[in-house]
Amino acid sequence: MTTPENETRFPYQDASLPVEQRVEDLLARMELADKAGMLFHTMVGYGDPGEGNSAFGIPSAESMVRKRRMTHFNLLGAAPDGREFAAWHNALQRVALDTGLGIPITFSTDPRHAFSDNPLTSMMAGPFSQWPETLGFAALGSPDRLERFADIARQEYLAVGLRVALHPQIDLATEPRWSRISGTFGEDADLTSRLVVGYIRGLQGEELGTESVAAMVKHFPGGGPQLDGEDPHFSWGREQVYPGGAQEYHLQPFIAAIDAGATQMMPYYGMPVGTDWEEVGFGFNTGVLTDLLRDRLGFEGIVCTDWGLLTDVQIFGADMPARAWGIEHLSRPERMLKAIDAGVDQFGGELCTEVLIDLVREGRVAEERIDASVRRLLREKFRMGLFDSPFVDEDHAEAIVGRADFVEEGLATQSDSLTLLTNTDGILPLQRGIRVYAEGVAPEALAAWATAVETPEEAGVAVLRVKAPYEERDRGGFSALFHSGSLEFPAEEHARLTAIAETVPTVLDVYLDRPAVLGGLEESARAVLVDYGARDEAVLAVLFGDRGPQGALPFDLPRSDAAVIASRSDVAFDTENPTFRFGHGLRY
Repeated sequence: MTTPENETRFPYQDASLPVEQRVEDLLARMELADKAGMLFHTMVGYGDPGEGNSAFGIPSAESMVRKRRMTHFNLLGAAPDGREFAAWHNALQRVALDTGLGIPITFSTDPRHAFSDNPLTSMMAGPFSQWPETLGFAALGSPDRLERFADIARQEYLAVGLRVALHPQIDLATEPRWSRISGTFGEDADLTSRLVVGYIRGLQGEELGTESVAAMVKHFPGGGPQLDGEDPHFSWGREQVYPGGAQEYHLQPFIAAIDAGATQMMPYYGMPVGTDWEEVGFGFNTGVLTDLLRDRLGFEGIVCTDWGLLTDVQIFGADMPARAWGIEHLSRPERMLKAIDAGVDQFGGELCTEVLIDLVREGRVAEERIDASVRRLLREKFRMGLFDSPFVDEDHAEAIVGRADFVEEGLATQSDSLTLLTNTDGILPLQRGIRVYAEGVAPEALAAWATAVETPEEAGVAVLRVKAPYEERDRGGFSALFHSGSLEFPAEEHARLTAIAETVPTVLDVYLDRPAVLGGLEESARAVLVDYGARDEAVLAVLFGDRGPQGALPFDLPRSDAAVIASRSDVAFDTENPTFRFGHGLRY
């Protein structure tokens, strides 16, 4: 279906026709297998389209396109540069266009412009420009500045053929121990609601079109209030609780996203406990997806589940049960049927197309119900122009991805998002050339600003870059990648940092991927600042006064683990007597 002479053999190939007419024409030509393939959206690895990914148990992209007729893929990994990225995209797109009806692939991606490196939730920036995590944009608090970032991300994604962003994540960080906070805009619903509008506008424009990247907003109806801060990727974290009855608070950003034109929505894994909703995962929950999202909030777009709700798999050599919380006892076909009945359009991380085909042939799912979801998915492909311009320009991709001005703007934003908590006796900014004992700072970066020394005793100041505390856990598979548990520094590390601060005036920079309990370090150190993903160069520019910190805390910093345990997981700003409040941030 790729030669010029047959590009407009059928009405759905005619770009001059209305989208709805093209959708109906193509839908009428699709076999059941074509329709079933549309409802699955799984991972594909960068590399040879004929090879699979053994770490995730994924077959080759080519086999999924040809045999399962799948046309939606979430990309794992990245090419080393824009040109190779674009060439890979075009090669796989040719496979799709040479298959059956020639339905082009929609490629999606988790966030890949920041610092997180958990392949289940985000990617390192790689060849793209690098910016702070979304918490950093929350610290800046500017929808316009976030829109600028999202527009640059859109340009880089578009250049290599990534057309769906599996973000923004607009859960609220009301449970400080939750391991997914780094991808959020923090604790405040009003701030998150303002920011998500800028984010969606930057990705999609005023409306979804040929220059847009569609935003798949997550995780409906708000994934923050997890019991004990555990994450529902895992069976021990499946319960989502509302001891403060604050469901409506967590809905506010999603209402703003829908009003801003979000076209896709992802429910989270969590199973609500103690509410009026059925105690099953949100992806199986009719009360949440149909009654709330569709009927009450009026969402008409695509609902795609989070990854892996149906099938038990192995990841990194470890067993990974399906996240079928509350219905673990059901068979895979029964789980699928419940999700479809709840209102799901697409199954993330799944490729069991044969199960859906059997359900339709057995009369357990009406083909008209499948058609309703396929219409939504086709409509999006047509609106984004994938049928009319399926390939990307490799020269353009080389020029756009990681463009120098994008990189510089990202670095400046890293600096600006830094949040200064204390600055005793005005120790900051530091004097150039000062003798510095540094930890967590690359020597070559420090050399441009100061003289490095080997011990605190030799130094005029210590600069210590550390990460927010978490409990070292490894329950198998990828559980160790999720930072969970205590927010307090281990006693030995706390004592070590305090000893340095007692030896030499100390500047402490803490990378916050979730809140931290400083435990008195804010008094021992002469200055404490926090970052949300920043290169050494970005931090040093602030420490030595080339740029000033502009950030404000996007959440409270709790006083202790005990205060967190005593708080209500769904209620914002509920820990007693926090060390620093939301919105705190000094300037100089």
